[in-house]
Order: sequence, then structure tokens, then C-alpha cells
Amino acid sequence: MPTIKNIFVLEDDVHAEYFGEYELFNDALVKAKELYILPWDKEPNKCPCISWKTCEREYHIVKFEVVQDKWNELERSEIFSISSSKKEWKYKADK
Repeated sequence: MPTIKNIFVLEDDVHAEYFGEYELFNDALVKAKELYILPWDKEPNKCPCISWKTCEREYHIVKFEVVQDKWNELERSEIFSISSSKKEWKYKADK
């Protein structure tokens, strides 16, 4: 019988960049909170594109079910967005 496990990934949905893999949702959320307090124009929040000054990051925590080498996305939770014009926490724990 294949091994099945869940992995939570903190991802910038706009740039498809991963910011870590975690065994628990709350561990990914802790990392997201660390990123949230950082400035928008400093690494790792600074966007990687040429138009980084007008771009934004939209952080999500994505839950995957991993069976052998196959990753299946189960759920995507919007956490926060950040840009030069705004910083907005979007995650609601009681949804």
C-alpha cells in the first residue's frame, strides 16, 4: 500500500514561488506571519520581476496530498498580499 501524507506549501501565487514545505498548516502560517512583518521592497517579499515596484505578491498556503511521487492539490488558503500600495492580511481562521 502506498504511503500517503499531507504537505503544506507556502506559495506566492502570482510568481509561482515556493517559500517552504511544512508538515503542519500552522507551521506554514507561522512562516507567513514572519514574511508579513517584513517590508514589501526587501527580500524575500521583493517581487522577482522587472516591474517589481508595481507588482505584488499573493501568499497562499496550499495543502497537497502526496502519494509516492504524485502531488494532488487538496486546498488553497489565501493568507496575505503585499505590494508598494498595500499590505492586507486575508486569512480568517474560522472559515
